[in-house]
Amino acid sequence: MKCTFCKNKTDLFDERYEYCPNCQMIKLQKRYYINPQKEKKQYDNHNNSFECKGYVEMFENFLDFFWDKLPNKQTALDFGSGPNPVLAQIIKNRGFLKVDYFDKFYQPDEIYKNNSYDLITSTEVFEHLKDPLEILKLFKSILNKDGTIAIMTLFHTNNEDDFKKWWYKRDPTHITFFTPLTFEMLADACGLRVVDTDYKRVITLTHA
Repeated sequence: MKCTFCKNKTDLFDERYEYCPNCQMIKLQKRYYINPQKEKKQYDNHNNSFECKGYVEMFENFLDFFWDKLPNKQTALDFGSGPNPVLAQIIKNRGFLKVDYFDKFYQPDEIYKNNSYDLITSTEVFEHLKDPLEILKLFKSILNKDGTIAIMTLFHTNNEDDFKKWWYKRDPTHITFFTPLTFEMLADACGLRVVDTDYKRVITLTHA
């Protein structure tokens, strides 16, 4: 077995997952992927609205991590917005002039084409991706010169025993898991660099 990203030899983790000791990416084996219909049904069960105070607070804390360091606050894209564009609205409420949002199920119009952005957010999305490098390359292509990419996804501890007990992998739509090192290598592979991370679930990137 070889890592789909760095092509290094992988080890078997918790029976169904491939772990790469080089880039530290963990991926669910393809034969365990669920189909798009079941995937969407899982998302439909999420309570993602302004009425959910915990959901809104999560986004506010996410934005607070990097907000004061943003060089420009004009245009933004929320990639993977879910059924309700809550984060996009919060960003707009904070003063951005234009905020677009995209979701493959709920807002499939690729509005980001022929546009560019000062900020690209992607929260609780990368763990669902089959090819995270492809998405980072897309982000780079639509990111303004001094722009910021801000990603939220829970990082694994790089320990198999911890992984076996980890609640985050119980969601059948979660297929790819990362550490900050994984993102450093992904960023380097597509002309980006890591700016900052909380080493838990948030990481920011910009042009190299």
